[in-house]
Amino acid sequence: MFYFLFNWFAKITGWPIQFICFRKKIYYENKAVQSRRIRGKAILISNHLSVFDYPVAIFVFWRRTLRFQMSELVMDKPGLGLLLRMLGGIYVNRNTHDYGFMAKSEKILSKGGVVGICPEGRLPRVGETPPLEFKTGAAYLALTTDTPIVPLYTDGSYFNLKKRAHVMIGTPIIPSEIADPALSDKENIAFLTRVMRDKIIDLGQMLNERTKKKG
Repeated sequence: MFYFLFNWFAKITGWPIQFICFRKKIYYENKAVQSRRIRGKAILISNHLSVFDYPVAIFVFWRRTLRFQMSELVMDKPGLGLLLRMLGGIYVNRNTHDYGFMAKSEKILSKGGVVGICPEGRLPRVGETPPLEFKTGAAYLALTTDTPIVPLYTDGSYFNLKKRAHVMIGTPIIPSEIADPALSDKENIAFLTRVMRDKIIDLGQMLNERTKKKG
């Protein structure tokens, strides 16, 4: 309840700021299948171009409380880390072998919540071509909890007064429709991970085509 209330407080007070900073324009792969309303439990995956991908997602899917997995890089920062925890951020320390964040994510999903994950695991470095290879955690979580995956692509154009931030919402990926009984758990996780990354790439191409048509 605390996360729900604090999220609404943050959304209401932050709405004018995000409207100026992001000026987002939202597109849909198929709005009849997946709009900005997420019903029931879900894993939201997004490409990762900026630390501001998270607040953009919050205001895209403003009706739900998004519990994003977040790295120690931001969660350990004084002030910012506290704010992210109050918003429901799930602490992920990439320098240890503590997988408590997965158990916490499973618990949130078991209660019908939405867990957000950037499967690339980090921002791209200079010279790297996004999206980076996906980590397998999101696929593992989706398969073990039988949770739909809602893909989101953003072009990362934030704080740009001349250009709006463009976002594409994709149709959900249903793990039970992807899993092959003939494959091992490890093979299914690897396959679903590839499907997820291919989906994000496709959404990026769709978004590019649609924004070009808009001029």
